[in-house]
Amino acid sequence: MSVVSETDPAALADVSRSFDRNRSLVQDEISGVFQNVDPAQVAALVTELRLADRIFVTGAGRSGLVLKMAAMRLMHLGLTVHVVGEITAPAIRSGDLLLAASGSGTTAGVVKAAETAAAQGARIAAYTTNAGSPLAKAASAVVIIPAAQKTDHGSSLSRQYSGSLFEQVLFATTEAVFQSLWDEDAATPEELWQRHANLE
Repeated sequence: MSVVSETDPAALADVSRSFDRNRSLVQDEISGVFQNVDPAQVAALVTELRLADRIFVTGAGRSGLVLKMAAMRLMHLGLTVHVVGEITAPAIRSGDLLLAASGSGTTAGVVKAAETAAAQGARIAAYTTNAGSPLAKAASAVVIIPAAQKTDHGSSLSRQYSGSLFEQVLFATTEAVFQSLWDEDAATPEELWQRHANLE
């Protein structure tokens, strides 16, 4: 990769045009897929969140990072949330919910977690691109994010690399879910802030 000199106006103009073009690409792709997320599917997932005694979140790689962000927001609402794999996460049990994300719905660790949760009597809610996947079949609530899977490099659904669009729309969807739950909760921002981490 060549280094652009800060004194080379032509090179800087090329970078500027490239960024502007790709900003539009990312915005347009996110908007197109986000608009096609089914509100009825989201409503079913929200119902599972409301009914759960405790919520456990799991996902691999970037999808897992998105669900960790979602877990923080659910905690801010006063829900009991654990991240699978963290050393303080307790055993899952009946009455709990496993909230999982996998673009393919076949990620081995995520599917295994869903199988374990089901065996313990917990319910499962999932975000995926693949309605026919093992993860989707294990879940009582499934939100399909109609983006390309990370291995679908020739997809007409996205020009972005390896699952980026799924992860971007997953983040936007979890944020909208949080906002919907917050609308119902009617707590003030100051009340939520009392739960914000103060050991940072």
